[in-house]
Amino acid sequence: MSWLKERILNWFQFLALKVIKTGEIPKHVAVIMDGNRRYANRQDLRKEEGHSKGLDKMNEMLNWCSFLGIVEVTVYAFSIENFKRSKEEVDNLMDLARQMFKSFLEDKKKLKDDGKCIRVIGNWSLIPEDLCKLMAEVMIITRENNRIFINFAIAYTSRDEITHAIRDTVQGVKDNDILPEDINEALITDCLYTYKSPNPDLLIRTSGETRLSDFLMWQISHTCIYFAEVLWPELSPWNFASAIFYYQRCYPNLQKNRNSLKPITHNTRVSMFLNKLYNKREMAIEKIYQSATQS
Repeated sequence: MSWLKERILNWFQFLALKVIKTGEIPKHVAVIMDGNRRYANRQDLRKEEGHSKGLDKMNEMLNWCSFLGIVEVTVYAFSIENFKRSKEEVDNLMDLARQMFKSFLEDKKKLKDDGKCIRVIGNWSLIPEDLCKLMAEVMIITRENNRIFINFAIAYTSRDEITHAIRDTVQGVKDNDILPEDINEALITDCLYTYKSPNPDLLIRTSGETRLSDFLMWQISHTCIYFAEVLWPELSPWNFASAIFYYQRCYPNLQKNRNSLKPITHNTRVSMFLNKLYNKREMAIEKIYQSATQS
């Protein structure tokens, strides 16, 4: 009778998501997927098996997001700090990333038709070249899609992101594209890796840790933050629904705070500089893509 119990449980979980769907749904959810290694230890599994279970859970979570109508998801897939782990574990995580992006490319027509726009934010110079080629190809193929936006933060930290944004603005001054007095909070915001995305409405971290681990620190000043006790591979629709429900309770205050923010406006000089910067970034991805398709 265990199958019947599981079926009833799944039905109740589906019902919980349907009930949650009647309330205010966050448009952009960010996730710190923490707890894969502890899960592996508890289950007497190898670390790589824990990370693999985590990848499965991420795909499951993306389906929940799609069902609820969440239009953008940003997942913390690999921090720059993770490079300090053992070579074996880092290599395994890179292999999992290769496996994921290769699976996207198995059916390129389906990838285009699914409506998923897939992006990778982070310091690409730290990522193996072959993986960069896979990422670039997936990004180019899906860049016109707009049903749901999925951002993978790989080789990412906020400190690195902000450092690169400042370097870009300094270079803009050196090139006489902008003036020193043009540099302000709004300009830095538009020079971040996340320039294409609105700030997250909800950030979820699993595993019971109440740290942000240098993830989207600039972007979350008006974000609802939910810490779940469960380890990432154990995340259930119940846990996810609890996070959405928590957001719905926070929503009135969040909306009031956001309504008080002034919209970002730039003068013509700054707008031209940003267009030049974005063009440069797009061309860098295009160049990697061309090298991938010609090899």
